[in-house]
Parts: sequence; structure tokens; C-alpha cells
Amino acid sequence: MRRKDNPITIPTVLITGASTGIGATYADRFARRGHDLVLVARDAARLDALATRLKNETGVAIDVLPADLTHRDQLATVETRLREDDRIGTLINNAGAGLVGSFVDQSTDAVEDLIALNTLSVARLASAVAPRLAKRGEGAIVNIGSVVGLAPELGMTVYGATKAFVLFLSQGLAIELGPKGVYVQAVLPAATRTELWGRAGADEATLPPMMDVNALVDAALAGFDGREGVTIPPLHDADLWQAFHGARQAMLPGFGAIEPAPRYTA
Repeated sequence: MRRKDNPITIPTVLITGASTGIGATYADRFARRGHDLVLVARDAARLDALATRLKNETGVAIDVLPADLTHRDQLATVETRLREDDRIGTLINNAGAGLVGSFVDQSTDAVEDLIALNTLSVARLASAVAPRLAKRGEGAIVNIGSVVGLAPELGMTVYGATKAFVLFLSQGLAIELGPKGVYVQAVLPAATRTELWGRAGADEATLPPMMDVNALVDAALAGFDGREGVTIPPLHDADLWQAFHGARQAMLPGFGAIEPAPRYTA
């Protein structure tokens, strides 16, 4: 969209999982910043209602693109939009799900579906948009992960593994795409009050206190505006992340050793 008072074209933002929760809140915030939107989710009725409200309140243009990202044909439709629509300059890779129960109690099909949504769709959508943004020399990809990807102790094994993938993917893309002008952000929420819990099978009445979704997205956008690579809204002591990141980097020289460490030899 080109504003009358601003000759610079404001990029359109495509948001997945946009019908409720974090995705819907991102839609609200970007619309109020003057961005046109492409909203993606399974629930067409909710998308339409959100689009109508935001159009009336902000005046931005909003396209609704109903899609279940676990279905390859519908995922391909979103990929095509990202490849071909030059107006889209920001991707919010938010769609995701959880899975209750322990690993041995989760069905293999449910595990596969979770992995498909939380990792495959994220990677494919990023892959669809990245070449165009890199060629243009600007744009942004925001991937919504979770602190669970750093904490196997929390017991959400498959969910946490998918979110660890999202973090690594984001960090790798930042290294590759940053020099080309494309900003990549990983957002790692902790427990946030959204409908995800109920859809995952949890009893919402018994859930502990959680971060408000508005506070979460506003914090994530503060990190976005500051061009943080990794934004962790619930982490008050930022030095802990820096120490963690530093310890990881300190190991890198050792990975090139051609002999096993002494503790592994007789």
C-alpha cells in the first residue's frame, strides 16, 4: 500500500495461523501500523470476521487465504502466493499446534501431523519467500518458536523438538540472508494464553497463569523493531541468553578436532 502522506510503499504482511491468538494479534498490530495483510488459517469464517473488523478500523487492504498447512495442495497455494506477490515483504510464520500426553501415549499419526505443521510448513513457506526477498535486498521472516525448544526438561518432547528446529532454522537463515538485506527473527514465547491449549486437548480450566497474548506480541514487535535475531519475551535477564549463546560459540573450534576427546579413548 502507498500512503498519501508517505511515498514509500509499505510492505504487505502474510501471517499464518491468523484467525486467533498470536496470529490474530499480529494482524491487528501490523494493520494499525498501516500494512496491508494476507491472512492464512483453516477457519475461513474467523478470518473473514477478523479481516472485516480490521478493514473497518484501519482502512488497510486485507486478503483472506483459507488453508490447512498440513495439506500439501493447500500449503502449495500459500507458497505460490509468497513467490509471486511482490507486495509481500514480511512473512509471519506463526501457524503451529501442540500435542498433549507423553511420547509413548501419542499416536504416530498425531506425531507426524504435528511435525508437518510445526516444521515442514515453516520451512517450505520460508523457502518460498526467501529467494524473492534476497533478490530484492529487503524483507523479513519471523518464525514463532517456543522456549520449550530449549528445555527438554519440560517433557513436551515432539513439540519441543519442532520448536528447536524453528530456532535453528531461524538462526541459520539469519546468517545466510542477513548479508542480503533480509531480517530473520525467531520469537520464543513461554506459555501464552491462546486457544492452542484447548485444541491440543488440555483442560483450559486447570491451566496455570500465562502471559497475555497482547503483551507477548507487543514484546515480540519490540524485538522486531530492534532487529533482534532471537526474542524471548519471558526472559528478564538477557545476560543468560548471551551466556548460553556464548557457550555454544565457544564449542565451535572444538568441532573441528580430528581425534576423539581423551575421555572417549582408553
